[in-house]
Amino acid sequence: MKIFTIGEVAKELNLTVYTLRYYDKEGLMPFVERAANGTRLFKESDIGALKIIECLKASGMPIKEIKNFIDWCSDGDSTLQKRYDMFMERKATVEAQMEELKKTMEVIEHKCFYYKTALDAGTEDIHKTDKIEIPIPN
Repeated sequence: MKIFTIGEVAKELNLTVYTLRYYDKEGLMPFVERAANGTRLFKESDIGALKIIECLKASGMPIKEIKNFIDWCSDGDSTLQKRYDMFMERKATVEAQMEELKKTMEVIEHKCFYYKTALDAGTEDIHKTDKIEIPIPN
């Protein structure tokens, strides 16, 4: 079994060593073993767990709630329903975020079209009607 240093794990996950130490301080890495001198010893499975932590963090989940998830994992099968429910909630949250990003992208694409057309014409007047600029799509 290969053992990784904190620096190797940080590089693999595109994190800082400081971030990993912070996660440890916040109780997000109870699964990481330590050598007699206190050095953290990471296994492949630890890197996998850290990828889940990063996924939850990227979804907007607060560290405190991620800690709850880690604790539930340590509790074993009795918390399977809690963990499933949490991921279903995360899924709904991310789907809502994606919908909002889709709307944002539509506005950005419209404005790219607007300015490209105006640049090609040499004026924004190409987009003017009798009264106002072409409205942004809904």
